[in-house]
Amino acid sequence: MRLSILLASAALAVSAGLASADTLDRNSTSICLDGSGHQKLVHCRGQDASRLNQQQDICICPGATRQVTAPLCPPGVKAPPESMDYVQARLKAISNGSLVGATWHGQPMCVAPHSG
Repeated sequence: MRLSILLASAALAVSAGLASADTLDRNSTSICLDGSGHQKLVHCRGQDASRLNQQQDICICPGATRQVTAPLCPPGVKAPPESMDYVQARLKAISNGSLVGATWHGQPMCVAPHSG
């Protein structure tokens, strides 16, 4: 009896996690930052075989870089330009591996969607 309750609650937690991850993935992506906070190339690919869903959902950061979740810029909003001030502010703004909700000079710390 206890095992069935444990398995049912684990399945529910996994399905809830997948749903929230799917919602987050549509509005965010992964970026790679080196130790000084500079953005490095991220390698992303989609695991869905559909040509209609081009969303990239598996991202890997090379070597000594840190993978961080960053919000995608909404339509009409450009990513803040890379500068030393922005790089330092971005490092300080990371919370639990994420920049979602962080702002700089009143603008979201967002990134342009990955191209292809």
